[in-house]
Amino acid sequence: MSLTLTLHTQPDVPLEAETIVPQRFDGMDAKKVAAAKVLYGNQPAALGDFFRVEGRPDGELRVVGNLSWIKMIGAGMTHGRIVIEGNVGMHLGAAMSGGEILVDGNVADWVGEEMSGGRIVVKGNAGHLVGSALRGESVGARGGEIIIHGNAGNEVGGGMRRGLIAVGGNSGDFTGVSMLAGTVVVLGQLGIRTGAGMKRGTVVSCKPAELLPTFSYACSYRPVALRLVLGYLRSRGLAISDAQFFGRYRRWSGDGVETGRGEVLLLE
Repeated sequence: MSLTLTLHTQPDVPLEAETIVPQRFDGMDAKKVAAAKVLYGNQPAALGDFFRVEGRPDGELRVVGNLSWIKMIGAGMTHGRIVIEGNVGMHLGAAMSGGEILVDGNVADWVGEEMSGGRIVVKGNAGHLVGSALRGESVGARGGEIIIHGNAGNEVGGGMRRGLIAVGGNSGDFTGVSMLAGTVVVLGQLGIRTGAGMKRGTVVSCKPAELLPTFSYACSYRPVALRLVLGYLRSRGLAISDAQFFGRYRRWSGDGVETGRGEVLLLE
């Protein structure tokens, strides 16, 4: 039986539980796992004060319950798998470098902030700042992939340097803001100010969008490399139509206030 953490007491204030990562529990029994420390508000607490612990570590960790006020799950994750059944709070998978996190629910802000590897898949919606840089930092996601099946909020991929972020629904404002490289695919509608300050990288949308005047139209074509990306996302369960897969995309270059080497591709 995989190690399973089931929430039995809902915290009254956010619980910082960065200890919930597979590598933290390697070689532990359920009693030792329950004694692991978390931060409850500004006070230390034990994981067992909030979670019932069952099973033994085998590389997969299951976390069950309404985790909306549980923060930092999977932070710094290096390997293994976390399966979350329920909604989950902020900073999921922050700075992770390997492994996989699957969420059957919605997630709050800062999913995969500054991650460098691994995969995060969210079956529901995500908040703001998916794969972005922390405030005061210039570099967001450095690798890995984040797949959101629903909608996402503002600043998806802010400061992103490498990796892949895909949103099956709509994204908010400032998608790809200050982007350095990497790829963001939004199958739905983009918000305003897409790609503001981007230096390089690619933002793709399958809906019309109003771009900043600092972006210039380049051409209309069928990008072969994009088919590879869309084919992969289709294999991961996103609903990619043939029209999106084989369609022509209008390429806009920008942001002109930076290097102008980034691009936004909009399906015709």
